[in-house]
Amino acid sequence: MACARVPLDEQQVTEPGLLGKDRTLPALHPERKEERYFVPYKPLPEDSSAAKVEEFLENTRFITEDLEWLLALPHDKFWCQVVFDESLQRCLDSYLHHAPRGLDIAASPSSPAVAEMQRSVHRMVFLTFLRMATHKESKENFITPVVFGEIIYDNFLFDIPKILDLCMLFGKGNNQLLHKMIENIFTQQPSYYNDLDETVPTVLEVFDTILGRCGLQCEGAVAMEPMKLNAHKQLTAMTMSQQELVDIILYLCDSTTTIHAFLDIFPAACSSFHSHSFLDRLTSFYETAVPDLEKVLRKRNFDDKGLQDDVWKRLSHSCRKMVETAHLVLHHTCLQPILEGGENMQSFAEELLQHFTSFLPEKRFLSDYDEQFPIADDISLLQQALPIIDETRTSYLLEGVQSAWDSVGRRKPQSQNQLRPSSAFDGAAGGASAASSSAGFHEVRQPAEGGESLRGAEAMLDAPRKGNNGAVCDVSEAELESLLSCIRDLLPDLGEGFLMACLQEYNYNSELVINNILEDRLAPNLDKLDRAMPRPVKEELPDLLGTRSNVFDDDEFDVFRRDQVDMSRIWKGRRKGENAREMLDDKQHIAEQKARYHAYETVVDEIEVQPGESAASYGLDDYDDEYDDTYDMNQVGANDLDGDSLLNRRPFTVPQVLRKVNKHEEVEEGEDEDEEEESIPNNVNRDQFVQDPALLRERAEARRAAMQQRKGFRPERTSNVTGRPKGQGQTTETFLDRRKKEANKSRGANHNRRNMADRKRNKGMIPS
Repeated sequence: MACARVPLDEQQVTEPGLLGKDRTLPALHPERKEERYFVPYKPLPEDSSAAKVEEFLENTRFITEDLEWLLALPHDKFWCQVVFDESLQRCLDSYLHHAPRGLDIAASPSSPAVAEMQRSVHRMVFLTFLRMATHKESKENFITPVVFGEIIYDNFLFDIPKILDLCMLFGKGNNQLLHKMIENIFTQQPSYYNDLDETVPTVLEVFDTILGRCGLQCEGAVAMEPMKLNAHKQLTAMTMSQQELVDIILYLCDSTTTIHAFLDIFPAACSSFHSHSFLDRLTSFYETAVPDLEKVLRKRNFDDKGLQDDVWKRLSHSCRKMVETAHLVLHHTCLQPILEGGENMQSFAEELLQHFTSFLPEKRFLSDYDEQFPIADDISLLQQALPIIDETRTSYLLEGVQSAWDSVGRRKPQSQNQLRPSSAFDGAAGGASAASSSAGFHEVRQPAEGGESLRGAEAMLDAPRKGNNGAVCDVSEAELESLLSCIRDLLPDLGEGFLMACLQEYNYNSELVINNILEDRLAPNLDKLDRAMPRPVKEELPDLLGTRSNVFDDDEFDVFRRDQVDMSRIWKGRRKGENAREMLDDKQHIAEQKARYHAYETVVDEIEVQPGESAASYGLDDYDDEYDDTYDMNQVGANDLDGDSLLNRRPFTVPQVLRKVNKHEEVEEGEDEDEEEESIPNNVNRDQFVQDPALLRERAEARRAAMQQRKGFRPERTSNVTGRPKGQGQTTETFLDRRKKEANKSRGANHNRRNMADRKRNKGMIPS
């Protein structure tokens, strides 16, 4: 095979040809590819039957087994299969295109088997892309970096859309791996930066497409095309069908989440987006589209209220991701260079202030941005880094932010700085802390082992930050209503029951509740609750007397159900005029029971009924077909002469062991036994459990004596290993005994440690 320490692109291998002659081929050659067909991935339909589920499981199992086989190939065979097998690329592309996202409405698996199979194929696809993005696996298995960049670029193993899908599907939970993977791709092939610059305008067209479908006009875009003749017939968000509105919001949610995931994993791409005026287009779109879509969702009547709530959550998620994306671009293009220090700090600070100034007309976007990432903190950071910043300009920006809050009819939290880690200038370390505290809020993650149920291709995983737990309501009813009203003004889609649970968890701090809900940092017990949960209805406690159950209910002394009680039968202590002797001699209760037991004295088996008379005339009831004779004592068939009647059985006999006999009877019985047997002493019980040890020893001695009298018996000789004193010589028996002891000494004592240790280890007694 290939030589060590030689890159794969320079290796030559010798293989037998078709005619049996050896031939030399490059290590990367089409003829070295294995003939194997990789089936494309097909998603499971929403309304799938049992046959469809079985087909999905079988198709997914084929993909998983094929990818496991691919990952087990050696380095050269793996790259031959990846470069020259087109079915493999179609399989991987189909998964990136059709794999369920965590934000899809119908992304939950229908059964545990489907979820487990989806998780397996999800992991195999990620490992395959991870190996494809690695040019050096070990010191012996590697590809020249320049050749690696040409291979992945010329064969379209990676492109910008694929990288965006990878970030969307596998980003959360695998952030560091994906960052190294994408960074290696862009480092070894700089042409991907040019492709990214060409892709950003296409990404920006997403905003124009949504505005066009909703009948809106983006103020930041310049209309260069003439108006079409059918422009007046264009639908709006209010007049379009419900399905079209849902599709638009899902499209917006998927696009904004993908862009945010890509920029969060690969921050170097923020400069490409920034160079295309991404922030201006994003803020203008946010200000134009978000209020209109929210108004439409409030006014339209959905047939399914659950669908309406789900779509509202996705719109809120899209708004949060757009705000976080804007902060990512600002942080990595303006704030990070200031934190790292350098010669152009003044220019970066000026650019940051210009962006904040451009946000002032976008009132809704500015208030939402300031709610998640306070602009006052960033301005304070600039003042610490550059004391020469004009205070008049910063004051104007802060007043504009407050004006934006007032214009949207919302109240800015007063303790906002206490709820969020404050940014402080501390060189590069300060930049790292600021980025970690406010660079974004991770929401969708790769499913962990044993973790939650799979939702789509990922699993929802929270990042809890628990506050003080108020187990008892410490506020009055009026204060609670005020807190609920304050929160519902900002988050009208949440139910009062869910908000009450959040307030109780965070010690009735409304600002902390709002902050954790918007940042999706609720405690795990709150994250599992239904966010539309209504306020629990107060149920009045039922009347104790009406629901109690007692054995004395409705008796003559039940004062709760009887108005009149015989007080003559109630007294305290001993009854007057009655002593203990009279009370004990009173046998009235016995006389009362005699009449009851008198009916059971006479038992009649059969009574002949005369013609014309009934059984009732003889004091008997009519025949009852439902009569239960389970416990009847009548001996049915006992008098039948069938040879095995109940009355003809042998009488009960006390076992001999349990009998009690005197000494005279015991001696008489002993004389009648067989003479050959030994007589047992009268004072010994023949049914004893443990025999006399002296008798047992006598019998054993008799057996040994009989054995020694047999013909050819040789008694065992005692070994003598001591022998004579040194210098007097030893007998042959002593030499033999010593040799026997030397050969067999491992049978006992502590000489066979290794054998016994192996024996214990085989039985699992010693951990390996």
